[in-house]
Amino acid sequence: MAALRGLLARPLASYYLLISSAGLLLVIGLTMVFSATSVKNYAEVGNAFADLTQQAIFAVIGVVAFWLCQRLPASTYRSVARIALGVAVALLLVLNLLLALNSFFEVEQVGPLRADLLWLFVGGIQLQPSELAKFALVLWGADVLARKGARLGWWKELATPLFPVVALLFVLVGYNDVGTMLCLLALVVGLLWAAGVRAKVFAVLSVIGLVGIGLLVAAASLGAGSGARGEENYRLARLTLFFNPPDPVECFETWCYQTAQARNAIEHGGWFGVGLGKSSLKFGWLPEAHNDFIFAILAEELGVVGCMVLITLFAVLGYTGLRIARRVEDPFRRLAAAGATTWLVGQAIINIGGVIGLMPMTGVPLPFISDGGSALVVTLAAIGMLASFARAEPDAARALHARPPARWVRLLWAPLPPLPVRRRRPAPPPADRGSVPRSRARREDDQAASRAARPDRARGGSASERRR
Repeated sequence: MAALRGLLARPLASYYLLISSAGLLLVIGLTMVFSATSVKNYAEVGNAFADLTQQAIFAVIGVVAFWLCQRLPASTYRSVARIALGVAVALLLVLNLLLALNSFFEVEQVGPLRADLLWLFVGGIQLQPSELAKFALVLWGADVLARKGARLGWWKELATPLFPVVALLFVLVGYNDVGTMLCLLALVVGLLWAAGVRAKVFAVLSVIGLVGIGLLVAAASLGAGSGARGEENYRLARLTLFFNPPDPVECFETWCYQTAQARNAIEHGGWFGVGLGKSSLKFGWLPEAHNDFIFAILAEELGVVGCMVLITLFAVLGYTGLRIARRVEDPFRRLAAAGATTWLVGQAIINIGGVIGLMPMTGVPLPFISDGGSALVVTLAAIGMLASFARAEPDAARALHARPPARWVRLLWAPLPPLPVRRRRPAPPPADRGSVPRSRARREDDQAASRAARPDRARGGSASERRR
């Protein structure tokens, strides 16, 4: 423990913990994407590396995004926060408009634009606007809360403009994807918690959130998400089956089929797994094995030990993000670090909890691990932002300036962070300027008492006798 405390006390400990945990998660994710998709790709297209190649391309783009984001100062993030939020809201509005046109008028495409539930296709480019909305909400929310400062104690300051914009994002995202909306809710809770908002606000938000989730669950009967009019409400069915699970044999004909198959995969893996690449449920038995349920494939192939390694890496990532938020001095950096950390860790908890049956199924991907290009690029960009904040910690900035790396390293990797501003010590309070200071009055009284004639001493004899 002493050695561990010594390592954590190093100036750049947060930076290296962040880079190592995120890098290991990225490597595990690419490995599991290949393991979960190789058989299906070989059977359908004759190339077992099809999905892995695509995911590796997005990983390279994500690493470039990480490199760019760790070079940016906090002022740049604050300046682009409104632009990023506006772009995210615009893309979500276009996505929902295309889905409404397809639902009511059977219009599948408008020019180069086409929508498919959560994905927006612009020509040959496929993106997921809700992933961009997460990062944009982190930047914009942290900027707004940092500007308000101590005024957050009043409801009026929270109500304008934070709550209306957050409510708009919840509706635009949650109408099609309740799981991503829960990730946004965790993000907002992290921002408000780091800002020091009172507990009453969290209680009111919890009530409003439960009412909103209930409305979104009911909206599935009207065609929200993948629902349809006149058919069974799949969101309500998932909640009902979670609180009252049926017999596993009956799950093959109900909405709990994926959860039952995921538990079979975990049971088949045991403690040490069946071996990497030797999963049997990925042969078409487990739907979305490469995306939402990739944790079940990992549990089957690597066992409980592999699951604990993955969960430990996410725990290290969460600890490092909160450590960065606690150590930085800039309020914007603190809030953004807390929001990004709760977003990534909260999404991992929602995914893993749904796979193992501790939470209702929501269909969110596992960060770093699941197959998906937009999610991976945005996640690595958020890690780059956290890396920039980790280098801006006071001790880290002083250490980097004390022994700066070579110039070519700074050009290729990251520039030096700004030195922390030295805080001036508060001046002592001025002395009480009365008519006569107490010390002077006391000194004059003492001198007067010493010079006065003592009553018990008689002034007798001549002057010469008195001198003697």
